[in-house]
Amino acid sequence: MLKRLLAAALTLAVVLVAAPASATTSRAAAGAPTDDVTLADVQAMFGSRIANPSIVETGLPSLNQAMRDANINTPYRKAAFLATLVHESRLEYNIREIGDTRPYGGRGYIQLTGDFNYGPAGEYLGIDLLGDPDLAMSLQWSAPIARWYWTVARDINPYADSLDMGRVNAAIGYPAGAEDQRRCDSFKNALNYLTGSVPPGISCTRPAALKGDTTKLTRSQFDTLAGLAGVSGGRPVELCFDPHSVGG
Repeated sequence: MLKRLLAAALTLAVVLVAAPASATTSRAAAGAPTDDVTLADVQAMFGSRIANPSIVETGLPSLNQAMRDANINTPYRKAAFLATLVHESRLEYNIREIGDTRPYGGRGYIQLTGDFNYGPAGEYLGIDLLGDPDLAMSLQWSAPIARWYWTVARDINPYADSLDMGRVNAAIGYPAGAEDQRRCDSFKNALNYLTGSVPPGISCTRPAALKGDTTKLTRSQFDTLAGLAGVSGGRPVELCFDPHSVGG
């Protein structure tokens, strides 16, 4: 009888110890995300800029997926991406640029602007954005479009890795101005929240060659200009394009 009781007790102990490990393994095996951005996170980073929490929260699953797809997976990259989007769209997937009545005016997380962006983004994603531009602010496509712009139309992660918010802002397309510093301040707030401090070496200022409107540059043209920035004696390079920004 004593042997049976001891055996039963041993079996129960094994089950109790093994159950949590089994549950943890199962969650990891299912690929459950452990570091997704939450509503509480973005509220802590950006405060009153999160004006419509329910809309932000609704969009976060698709936005987190887009961040994983874009390898926005470090504090520096997350801070740059989220700081950009909170200024573009308040992190609302369905926002339309106020007062912009152009057919291809700013829509969605990244405020996609211009047929020169709607066309290539639609081709890449397999949707007709030129025929139905409102898809750019739909829950299904707003985040993938932001990911497309961040990694395909431009290659912005390396600038985030270098803490170069000046080049991040230039890559979004709008001309240099006071907005650059506001976005850089949001970048610092996000970094402080994500890492516990603001690292040294952050650059908020664009090189002279990137102070103009870069919207209509191709990726290769922008990369060349970004790489050459500052080598012409600090003189700004004239960019003769219409002043329409991807950003809002």
